[in-house]
Amino acid sequence: MNKTQKLIYIALLVAQGVILGLIENMFPSPFAFAPGAKLGLANLITIVALFTMPKRDSFRLIWMRLILTTLLGGTVSTFLYSMSGSLLSYFGMLLVKSLGPKRVSIIGISAAGGFLHNVGQLLVASWIAQSWTVMLYLPVMSFLGILAGIVIGIAGNYLLVHVRALQKFQLDYELTQKTKKGSGGYQK
Repeated sequence: MNKTQKLIYIALLVAQGVILGLIENMFPSPFAFAPGAKLGLANLITIVALFTMPKRDSFRLIWMRLILTTLLGGTVSTFLYSMSGSLLSYFGMLLVKSLGPKRVSIIGISAAGGFLHNVGQLLVASWIAQSWTVMLYLPVMSFLGILAGIVIGIAGNYLLVHVRALQKFQLDYELTQKTKKGSGGYQK
């Protein structure tokens, strides 16, 4: 894949993530018993990025999505919540993914990401509220985060299996990773 194709691919994923995030923010929380809980449709783009591009590019994608979503419909506090949840989720999913496909599936990686996203957001809420009592909300949010992660993981798995363009990027990414490992080079 040449540089132009890579930049277009990243831009398309960022745009899709921003649109999914903005659309989801238009609707009230579907979980009346858990205010603030959402499915996290934009995280579908993160899952796709984890399996189709190098870490540096997927990390860049997350930052662009966070900044654009905040500029188009957020506040400083929503940026803090989104950033903390997204970054903890991203690094946690990278760690779980490193266990390998024989140990954990895309769905498992996404479920871990859903859980960690909520942990990150509740940590920021505790910091803002200057109280650890916010963490009492963690069991409910963990359950919902894992369920949302499973749904997003199923959707991501479906897309990676059935969308030819994503298959091409995933194959190119996997070939690049194997080449780097085989040559003893630094893995990005």
